[in-house]
Amino acid sequence: MKKFLVVGIGEILWDVFPSGKKLGGAPANFAFHASQAGADGVAISAIGRDAAGDEILATLATKSLRTAFRRAPQQTGSVQISLDHNGAAQYAFPPDVAWDNIEFTTELATIARAADAICFGTLAQRSPRSHRAILQFLKCSPPSCLRVFDANLRQNFYSEEIIRESLALTTILKINEDELEVFGEIFDCGGGKNLEAKKSALSRKIFAEFPSVEKIVLTCGGRGSFVDCRNNEASFVAADAGTRVVDTVGAGDSFTAAFVVALLRGKSIVAAHEHAGSVAGFVCSQAGGMPEWSAELRAF
Repeated sequence: MKKFLVVGIGEILWDVFPSGKKLGGAPANFAFHASQAGADGVAISAIGRDAAGDEILATLATKSLRTAFRRAPQQTGSVQISLDHNGAAQYAFPPDVAWDNIEFTTELATIARAADAICFGTLAQRSPRSHRAILQFLKCSPPSCLRVFDANLRQNFYSEEIIRESLALTTILKINEDELEVFGEIFDCGGGKNLEAKKSALSRKIFAEFPSVEKIVLTCGGRGSFVDCRNNEASFVAADAGTRVVDTVGAGDSFTAAFVVALLRGKSIVAAHEHAGSVAGFVCSQAGGMPEWSAELRAF
């Protein structure tokens, strides 16, 4: 069986919880979970020339994940995370850290040209330097590559321009329920409708305006998730009501990774979607964004 090259490009950082710190960052989480699914996962980012950066390398050396990290003069990224009574996270990001300074190099060009799937978001594009590097990386990928835009909107670290630029290079768009509202405003299709009507209206707008987009994934936490396809195929998977949520960090990233790797392996939309939901439920029941998968999930 082919081992697909699946890349997450963007932020890597320390998630600092009240109980301690864990390695995180959405693209790195995605790459880690892709490797759990059996892909050749690669995380691309930048870390500082500091103890926190050394600790990231030491931590990742214990996991089945390749890296391509620049050692930048800025400090290694971290984010303070607070959790509400449902385990949902709130984030506080310091400015101008290492992952704001990713550079597009010949090494990254080589990875991009071989990539079967790439996941990226808006957070690492908050700085012009990383923004340029991410877009160059995407443009260097082959036409067959699945380019997954997991919007991952945080605070004010995004703009309509960045969203539209990203969508122009996207194969699969993944958003959550809160992001649906933001996208609805940008594309003028939000007004007072129920969730499914908003989703359908946005899908029509995105498919009409961005011809590269083939699938739109909407995750809605405890309510489940939807997939809309350009060919009118659609899927809904309900969340497992019996899941005991420890925290939601990394759940969306694991969902996206499981879904993408399953598609690369030729699974149907429904089968890939159901598996992604099971993976996300498992990750919600564990602490941090990079828990090891169960044997049952690995065997899919």
